[in-house]
This record gives sequence, C-alpha cells and structure tokens, in this order.
Amino acid sequence: MGWELAQVNVARLRSPLDAPEMAGFVAAIDPVLRMAEQSDGFLWRYADGHGRNVTVRAEGDNTMVVNLSVWSSYEALHGFTYRSAHGAFIRQRNNWFVPMQEPSTALWWVTTGIRPTLDEALRRLVVLRRYGPSPRAFGVRRRYQPDGTPTRSSRR
Repeated sequence: MGWELAQVNVARLRSPLDAPEMAGFVAAIDPVLRMAEQSDGFLWRYADGHGRNVTVRAEGDNTMVVNLSVWSSYEALHGFTYRSAHGAFIRQRNNWFVPMQEPSTALWWVTTGIRPTLDEALRRLVVLRRYGPSPRAFGVRRRYQPDGTPTRSSRR
C-alpha cells in the first residue's frame, strides 16, 4: 500500500473577486493552477463542479476560498509552493487575503488513489486547529510520516 499527501488551505478574501484590488489574484489563478498541474509530484486537485477554474468557496462563506490537492510527497508540494514561480504569489498574499490567527493549511496522508472530499478536508483543518498537529492532520512545520512517526525537523 502506498501513500500520497493531501493538503487543504483556506484563505479569507480581502475583497470580492470582482473588485479591482483582486485583479492580480484573479489573473494568476489559471496560470498558477496550470503550473501546479505540470509540477513534478502533482496528482490531483479539487474542482468546484461549476466549471470554474478557481479555488472553491467554502459552503455558506463567500469570503473564504479553499484549495484542496494531492501530491506524491511533501517535497513535491514544498517545491511547487515555495521554490517555483508560485512563491512570488505567496509573498503577495497579504495584498489579497486577511491574515489568519489559526492554521490555514492542513496536511494528511491518504492511501494511493484516494481523493478526499471537500468536507473531509475542512474537517481535517478543524482537527488541526482544535487539537494541534498529529498524524491525522498536521501543518508544514510539524509533519508526520505515513506511519504516524514525526518527521525530523529540518529548515525549509
């Protein structure tokens, strides 16, 4: 049995997507999604089912965007997120999103081929926020291996 890394991240928009101050974010959505899909280790991403190629909004909250994807490894996810051109967009996130006081990203291991639902992903984020990092849901700084053992700390 093999393992893949699922990740969910949420962000609260500073303004509606059609506001002029969000134009840079909106213009980057399609190129960033294509970049992710072409990255080594990318396996899958959730699409909202409405034909939009934009991160989905959490049910009942029009200010919250959600990204859910599966990667072959933490290294692949990290490489795309911070070491590709995507990193430039990360550095601009405060222009588009309200800083969050609680964790906004949760990671967990899934059996190869499993694709989590949006509800499951948001529940994992709640687990991380409520109980802290564990093999069930963890963040980028305190990670776990698929067998549940903590990953040794490394500077990334």
